[in-house]
Amino acid sequence: MSSGMADLHISGLKGLKKLDTTMGRTSDVCADDSVPTVRAQNLEELHSLQKKSAPNTPRGAMTPRGAGTPRSEEERQRQQLQSISTSLASLTRESGPQVVRGEPGNASAASVTGFGSRYERGPKFQAVSDSALKFTHVLYNLSPAELYEQALKSEKGSYITSTGALATLSGAKTGRSPKDKRVVSEESSHNDLWWGKGSPNIEMDEETFLVNRERAVDYLNSLDKVFVNDQFLNWDPENRIKVRIISARAYHSLFMHNMCIRPTPEELEDFGTPDFTIYNAGKFPCNRYTHYMTSSTSVDVNLKRREMVILGTQYAGEMKKGLFSLMHYLMPKRGILSLHSGCNMGKAGDVALFFGLSGTGKTTLSTDHNRLLIGDDEHCWGDDGVSNIEGGCYAKCIGLSKEREPDIWDAIKFGTVVENVVFDEHSREIDYDDKSVTENTRAAYPIEFIPNAKIPCVGPHPKNLILLACDAFGVLPPVSRLTLAQTMYHFISGYTAIVAGTEDGVTEPTATFSACFGAAFIMMHPTKYAAMLAEKMQKHGATAWLVNTGWSGGSYGVGSRMKLAYTRSIIDAIHDGSLLEAEFSETPIFGLHVPKAVAGVPSEILQPENSWKDRAAYTETLKKLAGLFQKNFCNFADYEVGGDSNLTQQILQAGPLLD
Repeated sequence: MSSGMADLHISGLKGLKKLDTTMGRTSDVCADDSVPTVRAQNLEELHSLQKKSAPNTPRGAMTPRGAGTPRSEEERQRQQLQSISTSLASLTRESGPQVVRGEPGNASAASVTGFGSRYERGPKFQAVSDSALKFTHVLYNLSPAELYEQALKSEKGSYITSTGALATLSGAKTGRSPKDKRVVSEESSHNDLWWGKGSPNIEMDEETFLVNRERAVDYLNSLDKVFVNDQFLNWDPENRIKVRIISARAYHSLFMHNMCIRPTPEELEDFGTPDFTIYNAGKFPCNRYTHYMTSSTSVDVNLKRREMVILGTQYAGEMKKGLFSLMHYLMPKRGILSLHSGCNMGKAGDVALFFGLSGTGKTTLSTDHNRLLIGDDEHCWGDDGVSNIEGGCYAKCIGLSKEREPDIWDAIKFGTVVENVVFDEHSREIDYDDKSVTENTRAAYPIEFIPNAKIPCVGPHPKNLILLACDAFGVLPPVSRLTLAQTMYHFISGYTAIVAGTEDGVTEPTATFSACFGAAFIMMHPTKYAAMLAEKMQKHGATAWLVNTGWSGGSYGVGSRMKLAYTRSIIDAIHDGSLLEAEFSETPIFGLHVPKAVAGVPSEILQPENSWKDRAAYTETLKKLAGLFQKNFCNFADYEVGGDSNLTQQILQAGPLLD
């Protein structure tokens, strides 16, 4: 500014004192010092300040259990990467791939060369491939926020919904593929498993498994990055199983982060070698010309190798239920009963187990704000009580509303994965009634998202077992007390009924049976699990109840659906022990023991025949259902314990008897 202009400007101030902006500084530069400036000279430095290093395990030297000398962070990470490289080792090469922790393009990440395979098999030969010459970047136990970023950046169909949940698509498969599931027939487990008629276990040989494993591992090694989760199954610390999940999608990694038990940093420090490994190469199909393959999908379990391979399906539920099948094998071998059930606990420490197929009300009835939730789906019953197998919940979303399922509604927030839902393009609000993608829409979230969850998810021995059936035939009583033999019979049967579609005018109920209320996941013969259940009930004084949440006063189309208020009154009477004090009478054919009175329930509906206007129709329908039970049980009638069929005969006698 010229001196003339300066004089004009000063004279325009009309005598006001000129402001001093130098604050004693001699520099001619005017600086804004209202707040301290960042300690960065450029944008790269500024971005580097935004995120601090937060490893999954503690920094610095720590002394692992059983070790005499501490390990440095560098040594700990080296051993961790060595373990992952070993997991990813191809069977046709002597070493695993070169792995590096962190995102591709991260020049500062330390790499680890390949390590020898634990699974040396067949002739050894050195082979070099494109995947062997590159680094496989390992994204290890990422947080939900990091997995959100990965999904939004790399996976089409990933969006953040209005409540903060991550919406994803599972591809062509929106449910499990039980006909494509295979179990390796090998000497260490063959005699323990259930094979043949009625069994969910379709066998394959070990050589075919190795072909599929090689295909999955080669696919994963060809990727720039893979996601690795090291987590636990079973809240019982004495019987905890270490699992490793290697996958290609952030969606799968976040799903398993939620569904398995999340380790603490200290637990990860000593994680070591996993007890079981899943290779999820679901984005890549199997070879249909491979022996035993019937489609481009294959889900293979090898109990001897403690491995599971997934090809040709991106549906995340395959991982969850694959691990459940594993527990159905490992736990009974330890004398621990694995159960497909919900579980809650009262304020007095009384535990109840809920069994039931889809549509029976298991989720609704086991979710009780007056009781603590131990778990909603998978449990173990051991010497010290019950424990949840999982660290999360996998809830159905179709038709979800805040009024009907407030806890599930509120759990769908940041960190939750919602699968195959439809949402508004602008607001991102989910329409839970929309079935455009599939009716099997789901939400996976940590169990801590449920306000009354009991953490840790363990409890004492159960006091009551509640077997739920939605009987659309309308002939089962609203509630009946079961003997031990009847408990085994109805547990093995796993009955409910559904109403057929009405497109062709058919409205007859259809009986559905699923052994142990989860036939698709059991590994041993159902009688094995039933016998263990009866033994534990007898030892710990538990009582079993059969509760019908279906129809009363007639079959579907004639009678009416049991009121939820009546069913809740029955469940409350079971919990508080008052139902045990009731007077009971026996029903015809099924021989069930029915209470003559239950508080809050009209006495005329307790005996089904009293609520039917047409007694002859009632008797005919009752016999029809009994025949369906007997036909289904033919699948289990030839089971022998040590060459003795007495147990099976006792169970058969506890079922419905027709003249």
